[in-house]
Amino acid sequence: MMKQETVLEMLKLGYNIFLTGPAGSGKTFLLNKYINYLKKGDIEVSITASTGIAATHLNGRTIHSWSGIGISEEMTEKQIKNLKEKDILVSRIISAKVLIIDEVSMLNAKRLDLIDRVCQAFRQDFRPFGGMQVVLCGDFFQLPPVARGAEDKRFITESEVWKNSDIKICYLEEQYRQDDEKFLKVLNAIRNNSAGKETYEELQKRINKKIKSKIKPTKLHTHKVDVDSYNNFELEKIKGKESVHMMKSEGNDFLIKNLKDTYCLAPETLKLKVDAVVMFVKNNFAKKYVNGTIGKVIAYDDTYPVIETFSGDIITAYPERWMIEEGGEVLASVDQVPLRLAWAITVHKSQGMSLDCAEIDLSKTFEYGMGYVALSRVRSLAGIKLIGINEMALKVNEKAIILDKELIQKSKHDLAAFMSIKRKELKENQKKFLKINKKGNIYEGLLSGLG
Repeated sequence: MMKQETVLEMLKLGYNIFLTGPAGSGKTFLLNKYINYLKKGDIEVSITASTGIAATHLNGRTIHSWSGIGISEEMTEKQIKNLKEKDILVSRIISAKVLIIDEVSMLNAKRLDLIDRVCQAFRQDFRPFGGMQVVLCGDFFQLPPVARGAEDKRFITESEVWKNSDIKICYLEEQYRQDDEKFLKVLNAIRNNSAGKETYEELQKRINKKIKSKIKPTKLHTHKVDVDSYNNFELEKIKGKESVHMMKSEGNDFLIKNLKDTYCLAPETLKLKVDAVVMFVKNNFAKKYVNGTIGKVIAYDDTYPVIETFSGDIITAYPERWMIEEGGEVLASVDQVPLRLAWAITVHKSQGMSLDCAEIDLSKTFEYGMGYVALSRVRSLAGIKLIGINEMALKVNEKAIILDKELIQKSKHDLAAFMSIKRKELKENQKKFLKINKKGNIYEGLLSGLG
């Protein structure tokens, strides 16, 4: 499997890449490193994800909004032509040199093909995605494409643009979230579809097992109604003064609404009390918290809550900013204390997070990959209390298992090809990629042979 440093060097060549690997292998961390590299090199990068929640991890926007396709999975030539009358769409799609789509495994094949068609039409370039470098990121063992009614249920690997894009597979496997060998064995068994009696019995040991923690663990439920009900119930139980923190916003009204509704995990009206269990919903490494850090309100510093985290750090939670940027300009932003009540959250909301501890109810699991997503949020078995578990919780999509084997083999092949490039040639091609894609060279594509 590939190391993060190797993947970063491949990205710098301008290759179209699918970045994949198990939960906790550092995919989003690596994307952020590449985004910072591009920005320092003055290269226009469009940062998107299949969901608003995933987009918050990268300060991006949904791919549906970025491309203008909305909820559509098919469009006529006339509809695409009408899109081209929107100046803001024209500007962002033509000026982009690199397009990043995170959690792309939740997109279906038709939508990826439609995004490709839109990019080609806007850029008047019939190469895949109009000649941009495209970096796709996701894990097919996690939650599958969202398909309503008769919508396409195929993975993006079955799309036409996937076949035509010469996509290099970068499969990460090194674990940065879990270091518990027993737990990794459980997760790998589910991922490999070999979860049997031994795996089930290991998880059964965590049924109603008390977690050693100063705070109540986050509850993960499969259904939103259970989450909202429990959080409100717990807050009401606490006696004492309630503090209210209102979200502030600036910029385009439509984009602000998008930020509030789908991008920002912090509520518009945040109600807290001392002793409330909360979760940070943004990364701030300098202040020792990340999206998913759990804590408890222990006091107030002026008007802002002071949090004691699971690991014992004391942090004052000052407002943070979520924003949508384009061409270095902030189009919309919202400011809020980066917390939400965290006695309970949904499994869907938890995707992409790292949790210190969790109380997980998988008794109503209804979707492939849901159990794997829920369990893999946590760092160790000792951090899990299971309320219940059904058979579906140990299942992953059969198609994902077959596809994963293919991706692993392709990743080995692509790694061997990359390693055969001489160091001098590698550095020269990386410099060429930077030079040709600097802002201003809008209609120039990648150098021949780099993609």
